[in-house]
Amino acid sequence: MNVIIIEDEKPSARRLQRMLNKLEINAEVMLHSVEESLEWFQNNEHPDVIFLDIQLSDGLSFEIFEHVDVKSAIIFTTAYDEYALQAFKLNSIDYLLKPIDEDDLAKAVSKYKDRLPKEQLVTLDFNDIKKLLVNPIERDYKKRFSIKVGQHLKLINIDDIECFYSENKGTYLHTSENRNYLLDTTLEHLEKELDPNIFYRINRKFFVNINAIKDMISYTNSRLQIKLSSYNEQDVIVARERVKDFKAWLE
Repeated sequence: MNVIIIEDEKPSARRLQRMLNKLEINAEVMLHSVEESLEWFQNNEHPDVIFLDIQLSDGLSFEIFEHVDVKSAIIFTTAYDEYALQAFKLNSIDYLLKPIDEDDLAKAVSKYKDRLPKEQLVTLDFNDIKKLLVNPIERDYKKRFSIKVGQHLKLINIDDIECFYSENKGTYLHTSENRNYLLDTTLEHLEKELDPNIFYRINRKFFVNINAIKDMISYTNSRLQIKLSSYNEQDVIVARERVKDFKAWLE
């Protein structure tokens, strides 16, 4: 299998290279920018598989496909877990979230190998990729939650929820009435059920409702502090690595 790695963080690229070596896959070529990748593709035979990071040092890696007709299969390796990218997983070989797990990497490689005998590999089209990123696959999202309160069940409409958060190994929702309710689920599961146009996961502990944001304040280490309409039990902070995408989500 002929593979290359496109990753702007050289330590991450070397780590991925070592992990592939354990799978008896030799990734000799490692590219670190859009410009470097464009030059390489124009002068070399395209590989079977590209392990591709989303954000490179000089732009998004999708810019490569605007200039070069890449014939390779792609396994994404990125630190960004927005829903649009997860939706794109349906059309790629796989989507691996950093830090990459060895078992997940092995499964992704197996998916590629399993596909080869059955069908000719479909070339990824940049315009299709871009559409998926801008317009996530249409589906029905959660409209309400059923909460057990004592011996009763209480229905809470999604529009009345300011945020979801995790605390002490529990997952909670907070309403516009300034009430907290424990949920029998996880934030990871909620990520599949919440409308990404309304809710954004600002860090590992919080999803916020765009309609509940009343203020945003610059915070230490290039982060943002969010003030919600009624929730004030703990600081709501946008993780530094998500600030850029959070600002784009707001527009």
